[in-house]
Amino acid sequence: MEFGDILATFGWMAAAITLAVIEANTVQLVSIWFAAGCLAAMVPAILGLSFAAQFGVFTVVSLLTLAITRPLVRKKLVVQKTATNVRALIGEVGRVIAPIDNSLGTGRILIHDADWSARSAGGEVIGEGEEVRVLKIEGVKLIVEKV
Repeated sequence: MEFGDILATFGWMAAAITLAVIEANTVQLVSIWFAAGCLAAMVPAILGLSFAAQFGVFTVVSLLTLAITRPLVRKKLVVQKTATNVRALIGEVGRVIAPIDNSLGTGRILIHDADWSARSAGGEVIGEGEEVRVLKIEGVKLIVEKV
């Protein structure tokens, strides 16, 4: 084994480790197939074959593992979307703390100890103390209906 072959072997190993670390730090599978390709490319590097042969093995193994495992992984890996920030308020119930009157442009509700500007979805006046459900958000105003 010549020095160039040893260098190529360690190069493929370093690439495989780097890609595995990247994979470990991501939520989705993005580089594991290429790490497998790097490990496979180490074999022709150890055998002293040309870089073209090494790169060919890397490409074939990466594409094969991607083609074979990606559909299976997509079925098993279900990422649930969680409403965050203000979108999480849709469907929540709050209490009116200042009467909601769309014609006057007034209305405040309290949800989870936070004070929000609100408007009525149907245009009706909703009195203080009433419970309301958030239907949608328009700008910084919550659009609500009586519960």
